[in-house]
Amino acid sequence: MALAVTSAIIAWRFQSILYDSAKANVNATMSEIVLASQHSNPYTFSDSTGGALQFFFNSTNLAQWESPSTFIQVDSTAGYPLAKTDNLGGNTIPPNAELSAKADTAFRDVTIAGTPYLVEDRYVSEGASAAVVHVAQPLDALFQVFAQARRVIIFTLGAATVAVILLSILLAAQATTPIDDLSNAMREIGFDRLSLRLKRPPRNDEIGRLAGSFNDLLGRLEEAFARERRFISDASHELKTPLTSINANAQMLLRWGDREPEIRHESLETIAAESASLASMVNGMLTLAKADRGDDVPKEPVSLAQLASEAVRISAQRAADKRLTLTFEHEAVPVVFGDPSLLRQLIGNLIDNAVKYTEAGSVDVRVGETGNSAWVEVSDSGPGIPEDELPHVFDRFYRTDKARSRSEGIPGTGLGLAIVRSIARVHEGEVTAGRSQAGGALFRVVLPRMDLGLTDIS
Repeated sequence: MALAVTSAIIAWRFQSILYDSAKANVNATMSEIVLASQHSNPYTFSDSTGGALQFFFNSTNLAQWESPSTFIQVDSTAGYPLAKTDNLGGNTIPPNAELSAKADTAFRDVTIAGTPYLVEDRYVSEGASAAVVHVAQPLDALFQVFAQARRVIIFTLGAATVAVILLSILLAAQATTPIDDLSNAMREIGFDRLSLRLKRPPRNDEIGRLAGSFNDLLGRLEEAFARERRFISDASHELKTPLTSINANAQMLLRWGDREPEIRHESLETIAAESASLASMVNGMLTLAKADRGDDVPKEPVSLAQLASEAVRISAQRAADKRLTLTFEHEAVPVVFGDPSLLRQLIGNLIDNAVKYTEAGSVDVRVGETGNSAWVEVSDSGPGIPEDELPHVFDRFYRTDKARSRSEGIPGTGLGLAIVRSIARVHEGEVTAGRSQAGGALFRVVLPRMDLGLTDIS
């Protein structure tokens, strides 16, 4: 449609230019004739009663403007032909009834002997005398030129339309084919086929970037599903042991509990311990779920040093039972924006982990700040963490010492450090593990510090 409208405008404008050019030629001839008549000497003629108008009444005078494209005729005001050029032959230019002394100039299209003409009519007067001059130019040549131009425009329009249609089909195919391929590939990908990847188009446009982004999304989903499957597998394995123990001891109670008080007592103790382990594991899972949600965690400004002090006080008895020295010091009193209970549990888990794996010596807790960060460190004098196990200590259900993990009353759940990492992440922080100066383990948690804008005026 745009091409058709543009072509119509071009054709109309081209026709207007040709027509205006024809009018300009006719008008130029008319102006020369009128100017020549005004400068003629009427007394050179035998009859001078007509004055300067005598010039128009002589066909010989008109012949100087005659040409194959110029036809001239002079009429009386009544419309009777007085003189004309020879190229008109037996034809005459019809009079213009609307021409008058007031409306002395007009252009019109007429047909003479089947040929179209553009005619300029001029009403010329001198004193009491007047005459009408007609200058005509045939339009058949102009119409032929216009017809040729119109054919060229129509041909060009048709060719351009075909080219636009073909190009549109090609572009549409290039745009929609990759999208259809992506859609078909997406439909083939299910939760059990996340290893599949979309074939990325060999171009760096929106479609190619979309395929790349979708492949990245599939990679993240595959990793997330793998973590969830591993979590379910590990959880099933971890839950199986205490449940098996509880079931076995319950059967022992049913068989020998009434007859053997000692078996009844041991079975009840085992059931209580394993139940506590299950409760601890479930609570850990709930804490992980709460930390993973992140947005549901209510936060407020809290003192990291105060939370660490409370966690140390809670763990003091357990450290004393193992004859360990538990110390706490703070280089500053940083304030962080977080959930007090989660942050307290984070520090408590680190302290409990250090106490569990330290047989002699001390566990040290330190709090400080550096720039816009607040940090808490928990170090111990235990055996430390082997280098090859450092990347895995924050994985769920991972234990660095599986043989010893169940040697101290309530067995470990393998979720403590995973909870620490999740709590740190939900507070936009991070936790790292390494070796302390005493050779034991060192855990460092870094959190964003709040700037309260307070100034010490003491």
